[in-house]
Amino acid sequence: MAKQSKKSRLGVFGIKPVDLFSSLKLELSALIVCATAIAFAMCWFLLKFGWSGWIAMPLTLVVALGITYVFSRGITAPLRQMRDVAEAMADGDYTVRVTIDPTRHDEVGQLARSFNEMAEELEHADKMRLDMIANVSHELRTPVSALQAMVENMADGVTDPTPANLESILTQTQRLSDLIAFLLDLSRMEAGAASLNIEHFNVADFLDETVEPLEITDGGHAHDIQMHVPQDITMEGDQDRLRQLFTNIIANALKHSPDGTTVLIDAHEDTNNGTIVTNVVNFGSQIAAADRSAIFRRFVKGKSGPGTESGGTGLGLSIARWAAQLHGGTVKVVDDDRGADFEITLPKYHISQD
Repeated sequence: MAKQSKKSRLGVFGIKPVDLFSSLKLELSALIVCATAIAFAMCWFLLKFGWSGWIAMPLTLVVALGITYVFSRGITAPLRQMRDVAEAMADGDYTVRVTIDPTRHDEVGQLARSFNEMAEELEHADKMRLDMIANVSHELRTPVSALQAMVENMADGVTDPTPANLESILTQTQRLSDLIAFLLDLSRMEAGAASLNIEHFNVADFLDETVEPLEITDGGHAHDIQMHVPQDITMEGDQDRLRQLFTNIIANALKHSPDGTTVLIDAHEDTNNGTIVTNVVNFGSQIAAADRSAIFRRFVKGKSGPGTESGGTGLGLSIARWAAQLHGGTVKVVDDDRGADFEITLPKYHISQD
């Protein structure tokens, strides 16, 4: 309620500044000259009609002060707004702005516009901070869940602590460490300073490594992940960033597939366009054409049907699209009678942005 009352207070000023001059000094000078001229004319008029000077002079001063006060409100109203906006921002509300006539070009108008630009930058920085927290929480879930499942299986005696199983745990731990480093660096990358560790790798091997922890965390949902990926396809890219892309797309397909159904991962090389095209299809569910663009926005959650997992933060697909764009690729939902089909198109060879 406090913030709402403060917001309403920011809009009560009917600002009509002195727009004839582009300098505050000229505006104040004109105001003083006008007030003095009016006071002089009024005093002369009253004295001419026989008023006493002891009455005419005080009355003239009151009128001059009133004129100065009324017209000065239009000059100083943005300053009062900036005070209230600063108080609101100190309380954590970065959405408030100073209302200013766009045709006003004096120092106060310039200051108000600069103040609004500063408020926008602070709002953007605060949003990035909140997004960072949400991204970290979302992105850490998959490797942590995989580690938890493997350790619980060993503790319950379901699996033995063989060198192979311990190596798998070590691999997930390393991926977790890399993921933390990546997420902590997210703000710098989103600010345009993203750096990619470009490597040449085999797509089939990369997808096998990406799917393995997802199969573990899928648990008792009994999904059948089928992979149709030729062994001879290779490409260039940052494997850590691309793993973010494919992990989120495949995990989304698993989450929105009924238990016991199939998720297909099909990849092929488009030699005409020099790209690698991967389709991730979860059979049964469909995404309406009107929703296909909105689901890639942050915090937009897809609808869960019967037998599918609900919940989520609404960040996975947004992160996937960002990772694809970082490589000069795209992610989109295409028409497919079989179900929801996410098509990932990435350039086979990395194109430097320099």
